Amino acid sequence: MKTLGLLGGMSWESTVTYYQIINETVKQELGGLHSAKILLHSVDFAEIEAYQASGEWDKSASLLSRAAQNLERAGADYIVICTNTMHKVAPQIQAGLSIPIIHIADAAADALESAGVTAAALLGTKYTMTQDFYKSRLTDRGIRVLIPDESDIETVNRVIYDELCLGIISPASREAFVKIIEKLMRQGAQGVILGCTEIGLLIRPADSPLPVFDTTILHAKKAALLAVR
Repeated sequence: MKTLGLLGGMSWESTVTYYQIINETVKQELGGLHSAKILLHSVDFAEIEAYQASGEWDKSASLLSRAAQNLERAGADYIVICTNTMHKVAPQIQAGLSIPIIHIADAAADALESAGVTAAALLGTKYTMTQDFYKSRLTDRGIRVLIPDESDIETVNRVIYDELCLGIISPASREAFVKIIEKLMRQGAQGVILGCTEIGLLIRPADSPLPVFDTTILHAKKAALLAVR
């Protein structure tokens, strides 16, 4: 079994989900008392978020690069960045490693292709929804990406940082997200990508009018299967 190096804490609530899903998947694959070989470096999210807000992505890249290199030195065979947004600096992190990063957008694209989805709504932080570092990996696979309008982008971003990252689950916010998904469905979306690792805490498949592609689950399962196969 390979060892997974997790870059977590962004936020810690979703890192808990990664740990659980990876271990559940390994148990399903190998049976018995098997569990995953995991190394975890959990960062202080307040520091990362401050760099995001100020546009100092190079500083967050440096911080996460050091953490990833420490995981490699400790014996990790793969790096798993347990957040969508910080994949913006995945190329800089990868440049300092000799082991691969399992990219979260590739996990999403794999699942969309398997489901025959060619147009998908994307919900995430404003950085993930509006910048190309994430969307381009989907469009390069032939998947059309639809994002909310400016007002809805602000709503989604606010709920992520002011509620979900603090462990607050609001029925009113769930209703707002469902309405946003419905708008994107009318624009042609065939599925919705939960492109922030916290959104799955709020939106379950039963809540959505579109098929849900939860990147936390997809990413964690892909990592686990790579570790055992």
